[in-house]
Amino acid sequence: MNAPPGYDYGRSSVARSPVTLDELRQLEATLGWGDEDARILRHHEKLFRENAEAMVDTWRAVIGSQPHLAKWFFSPDAKPDEAYKAAVKQRFVQWVRDVPSRPHDQAWLDYQDEIGLRHTPAKKNLTDGAHTPNVVPLRYLLAFVPVVVMSTRKFFADVPDGERQKLEDAWTKAVQLHVALWSRAYTKEELW
Repeated sequence: MNAPPGYDYGRSSVARSPVTLDELRQLEATLGWGDEDARILRHHEKLFRENAEAMVDTWRAVIGSQPHLAKWFFSPDAKPDEAYKAAVKQRFVQWVRDVPSRPHDQAWLDYQDEIGLRHTPAKKNLTDGAHTPNVVPLRYLLAFVPVVVMSTRKFFADVPDGERQKLEDAWTKAVQLHVALWSRAYTKEELW
């Protein structure tokens, strides 16, 4: 499968994250992320790969149903920028596929910083040459975490009961970790 346009994971065009690997490990420890979380997500990688687009469609339906969220995808003529929405969706689907499969190494850390920057005036719209508002306010990234976590549970229905809770917990921690790292782009260094 070809990488989505603008998906620059592991490429030299992605700057090195100012977050160190030691800081990443401390953040993982803070939220209780461990080897078992990585293992359970990897074990269910196929589930995420096969359902990634449906997961993203679920989340985008929430975004599209709320004008205060949808407007971040609108061009200056107050209409949705369909090309931008399509490009972002492809990368969002790729993110779902990456969560269970990518090791938390320097390339992964660098790309989390890139994703964060692409939500801020530093890089929003640049990847796609779009003309939508130049920021997705941090409050919406933070507030959207429960939507991404809870609406995904329906995709875990076929996972055996004893393992389902472990998968839900690992997914919750993974989403929270990503958003915590993305939030760095919104802050002054000494405040993050």
